[in-house]
Amino acid sequence: MPIAQSALAPSAVSRRSSVVSVVIVNFNAGDFLAAAVESVFAQTGIALEVIVVDNASRDHSLAELRTRVPDSRLRIVEAGVNAGFAAACNAGLADARGDPVLFLNPDCRMRAGALAVLLDELARHPEAGMAGPLIINPDGSEQRGCRRDIPNPWQIFCVAFGLHRVMSEHPRFRAYTHNNVALPSAPSLVPAISGACMLVRRRAVDVVGTLDPAYFLHFEDLDWCLRFGRAGLGVLFVPGAVVEHTQGVCSASRPFRAEAAKHRSLVRFLRKNFTAFYPSSFMAAVSMLVGLRFGLVALGMLVRRRARRTVWDAVMRGPRGTLEPPRAEATPLSGIRPDQAQDKIV
Repeated sequence: MPIAQSALAPSAVSRRSSVVSVVIVNFNAGDFLAAAVESVFAQTGIALEVIVVDNASRDHSLAELRTRVPDSRLRIVEAGVNAGFAAACNAGLADARGDPVLFLNPDCRMRAGALAVLLDELARHPEAGMAGPLIINPDGSEQRGCRRDIPNPWQIFCVAFGLHRVMSEHPRFRAYTHNNVALPSAPSLVPAISGACMLVRRRAVDVVGTLDPAYFLHFEDLDWCLRFGRAGLGVLFVPGAVVEHTQGVCSASRPFRAEAAKHRSLVRFLRKNFTAFYPSSFMAAVSMLVGLRFGLVALGMLVRRRARRTVWDAVMRGPRGTLEPPRAEATPLSGIRPDQAQDKIV
């Protein structure tokens, strides 16, 4: 995919700052935050600064980070409010001095040499405005979404009704993620990568603009990749760089709100980018389908929560129906009656 010279001048493409900035947005990530920052500082041979933007966390994540990583290259920006992931990324970008800038989730751990590989491949591909690694689950399997298509309303419709499973090889019905396709042997241009780890050229951001802060959580990365592609800036997938990602850490404390934000962001993504290309009746049907899905997901969450509480109450009530754990019967000591045990034991 050739890149327009008006978008990125050759000097801007080849220029490499002496510092790489890493922006991490935190919200109740617990011990994962410190582990993420440690994995960044373990990347050798690279001048780094790490900016952690905290979205009003209420857990111990910042205290743990300050204890475990007393490094002058680390800056913590406490936002005071949770304005969303995209807004916090933009705040970190505004505070960053380096070029390029790596956006990294707090529940990610970079494998040894991952950042160097990303930097080298981005430098080798002047047609690319951003690059993303192979993201793996804790069990070592490839994570869905680290290389994918831009989902359009028709694909969302097909996935919602399971048509992608029935006709998985058909180009009009297949899923928009590529994790079921063999890994490429070399870096390749893809429509989209995952916002869990994105290495972005500053000049590309100058052309495309920052993340859309109207997305509170989810789909801001796909929206950005789509805007990069429309500007003629390639999105590079680099399988030689590996990052482990434990999904859902930051949303675990507020799962209902996270699901609501995800579905709301999906509707915004579709309306913003595809309204001009699809009949309004079909767009309305897809929006209703997304709303129905959220209703089913929310209902499932409530049912599971109620089931967990029922089991917990049953355990805590014990055999007599009181909210106490069952008491162990007294075991007589040798030569001592149970009613004398308290007097005889010192």
